[in-house]
Amino acid sequence: MSKIRIGLMGLGHIGRQIYQLATQDERFELVAISDIGKPEILCHLLNKSMGQTGNVKLVNNFLLNNDCRTRLLSADHPTEIPWDVFDIDFVIDATGRFRSVEELTPHLTNGAKRVVCSTLPQHTSDRVVLFGVNEHEIQASDRIISAGSASTTATALALNIIAKQFEIRHASMTSVHAYTSDQSLQDYAGADYRRSRSGAENIIPNSTPALHWIQKALPSVDGKMTGFALNVPVQLGSMLDLNVALADKVVSLDEIRELYVAAASATPRLLATTNEPIVSSDVKTSPHSLLVDLLGCMKAGTSLVKIMGWHSSLGHAHRILDVLTSYTELDSSGIDNSEISEAVA
Repeated sequence: MSKIRIGLMGLGHIGRQIYQLATQDERFELVAISDIGKPEILCHLLNKSMGQTGNVKLVNNFLLNNDCRTRLLSADHPTEIPWDVFDIDFVIDATGRFRSVEELTPHLTNGAKRVVCSTLPQHTSDRVVLFGVNEHEIQASDRIISAGSASTTATALALNIIAKQFEIRHASMTSVHAYTSDQSLQDYAGADYRRSRSGAENIIPNSTPALHWIQKALPSVDGKMTGFALNVPVQLGSMLDLNVALADKVVSLDEIRELYVAAASATPRLLATTNEPIVSSDVKTSPHSLLVDLLGCMKAGTSLVKIMGWHSSLGHAHRILDVLTSYTELDSSGIDNSEISEAVA
């Protein structure tokens, strides 16, 4: 299989993680990056985020390291980027700014074959892929794709593992999330009262679009979920607090823990478990979509179980690249999943 040619828009936190992973993986060629930042500062931040492995140099309009030569562009909007010049297979939009079909379509118009957004869509897209849960449903006709979010994928994975074995009556999620780049350090009047408060100083309750997309990916919990998010003054590492009411009242906590241990053994790239008393900073370099904290799992009464899990943006960066690989393998196979879906229906 030839290398997957990637164009990346946005060299922020998640974009820098994608850069590091893609340039160190022989499956990918990171051909071009678009960001409005000053090139010298973008290169500096790349090296700082990569730590001891950072050896990126800015030479004319290219970012060079030992593994890759990447053209650096400056554009403020997808309409401005000539992807056709670079023969791009996928554009990863990691800006967090462009989430609607209308905003992302110019990537296709300008030459990209597919667009994969690093965030959940504003309204809809051709597909929201929560890798490890519904990637088997992708179709060759998909063009504008969302790779979900770290918390959405973590929650969907945690629920899917239980739902395969037990009927879920209700599930309530609380995503305890590290602060994000769109939060201000000081109180600053924005569109939302609570998010106008200092992200560095407060625990901020926040609504989450994750519920909608989890229920679409997992029909067995559709209409059975509630939840919200808390943005907390932590830079990296987030926690999932998931409470699940089961129809079966004889399930023990050990059975639930064993489900996750078995799932981690079956899918070690996606999921892990730990018996260590970890905290949020311990997971900032985790490549997993979900790290289940077995010490934090509990059972209350006869049918309510609490699952504690951890996740980070690095795990999400890995899954974004997994989404690209899945579509490339589908294209190479020549299989039309839409025809299979219609036949099953």
